[in-house]
Amino acid sequence: MALDQETKGKGVWKSGRGKGRVRPKGRALEDQAWDEVRALLGDAPRRADLLIEFLHAIQDAHGHLSAAHLRALAEELRLSMAEVYEVATFYAHFDVVKEGETPPPALTIRVCDSLSCELAGAQALKSALEDGLDPAQVRVLRAPCMGRCDTAPTLELGHNHIDFATPEKVQAAIAAGDTHAHVPDYETYADYAAAGGYDALRDLRDNGNWEDVQAQIKDSGLRGLGGAGFPSGTKWGFVRANPGPRYLAVNGDEGEPGTFKDRYYLERTPHLFLEGMLIAAWAVEADTAFIYMRDEYPAVLEILRREIKALEDAGVVDKGFIALRRGAGAYICGEESAMIESIEGKRGMPRHRPPYVAQVGIFGRPTLVHNVETLHWVARVCREGPHVLNSTEKNGRVGLRSYSVSGRVARPGVYLLPAGSTITDIIAAAGGMADGHVFKAYQPGGPSSGLLPATLHDVPLDFDTLQPHGTFIGSAAVVVLSDQDKARDAALNMLRFFEDESCGQCTPCRVGCEKAVKLMQAEAWDQGLLEEVCTAMADASICGLGQAAPNPIRLVMRHFADEV
Repeated sequence: MALDQETKGKGVWKSGRGKGRVRPKGRALEDQAWDEVRALLGDAPRRADLLIEFLHAIQDAHGHLSAAHLRALAEELRLSMAEVYEVATFYAHFDVVKEGETPPPALTIRVCDSLSCELAGAQALKSALEDGLDPAQVRVLRAPCMGRCDTAPTLELGHNHIDFATPEKVQAAIAAGDTHAHVPDYETYADYAAAGGYDALRDLRDNGNWEDVQAQIKDSGLRGLGGAGFPSGTKWGFVRANPGPRYLAVNGDEGEPGTFKDRYYLERTPHLFLEGMLIAAWAVEADTAFIYMRDEYPAVLEILRREIKALEDAGVVDKGFIALRRGAGAYICGEESAMIESIEGKRGMPRHRPPYVAQVGIFGRPTLVHNVETLHWVARVCREGPHVLNSTEKNGRVGLRSYSVSGRVARPGVYLLPAGSTITDIIAAAGGMADGHVFKAYQPGGPSSGLLPATLHDVPLDFDTLQPHGTFIGSAAVVVLSDQDKARDAALNMLRFFEDESCGQCTPCRVGCEKAVKLMQAEAWDQGLLEEVCTAMADASICGLGQAAPNPIRLVMRHFADEV
């Protein structure tokens, strides 16, 4: 059937078989919405993998996603309405407005309620805003971690993050119309290049051997700093073992609550990361380098847009070689295969493995996946040599780690310390405990790692050292609790996060998180039943979210039994 141009947008189609005009099933295409969508897309290629980028463009322009705009976008991309709708409704940052529904207010406030912000009074802040603002003008929502745990409580007003937020600060920002991201001062391309930046990349492109660079990375001891800890250089050989075309994907979806180290570096020295990324892309002969950056980092996204253009203008990379992709509020996309699904314009649902992404990644091709901080160190190793990491040793551990430290400490922030540092060392680096607080417990690596008691204060926080205690270092997101906090309440906060962020693909995780939250709200925990739920989740979940979600429950029952 062909679209009759006289009646396009009116839901009337003309049959090529002489059957006259008929109305198709489904939603009619509306002229105005179609014209608006085409204007927003401009001359961008109409590819399905750009679906999420186009959804962002529509929402940024109109404040929500109407059924008419979704229908028009489906038409432009030659996708079914169902395919567009399922992606739009999967991601938390898209506001899909169904037929007959009232669009959301022009302004949205998202209040972070992850553990560090909850400890700092996020619930009271949210209640005060709900009571003090007109709901017809401003919508107040809870939101998971925004990667600003060092300035808790924090919230996002439009795209402007307000740190150490108070109702008064928010009212003042609303009155001033201050709803846009604030880009901090950072090292630009000109600054970085003037100090020898990209010389290492140019030398490698001219005369380098990728195996020599791989040997340097291995010698440094660098391991993946997104959480998995896989030896970084080893990945390169896995990817190169498969025929091209190959891709590189940067996992910038730093969604583990308590983690903000990647944001910290990107807002200060983005070109260390970018040079490391281009070195890794050179090493595996990648055709394209995709950067998947979380939507909660609008300032970082703007910095990267500016600096990628600067690299293109300077001739360091060809235009289009670096593809910046914007996430849309889905923690699960921190899992590498879910991130790849999202890069391809789909729902961020983890894939079954094998095959692994080094063999079958983006668009079915071999893909090298690295974390932001890992690539930061790739550049430093290539510029300064392996000793920049392997010359540091503490408690039998080699290297350096960036610890994101928040909670009940005097000076929350990112601290670069020897990899063998203990929680005692980390708290000391953060200025000690906050006034009036006595150390009680800590998360060594975000909610996925659960809680350890203060009595385990002498364990080095590094890869391979925490497994005997039923946990792991992960992304080194350290949240410190005090005698004024309850471990069971902290664990409930963590499980609520997992409940919200489960992609829903597998039953053990989807149902297990929900059931665990209900059981944990009881005055006394049914520990036997909770352990059964934990076993099912850990053994049968598809990906790390469901497999690690039991850790907070099990460690609280082990170390804080008097509370449950």
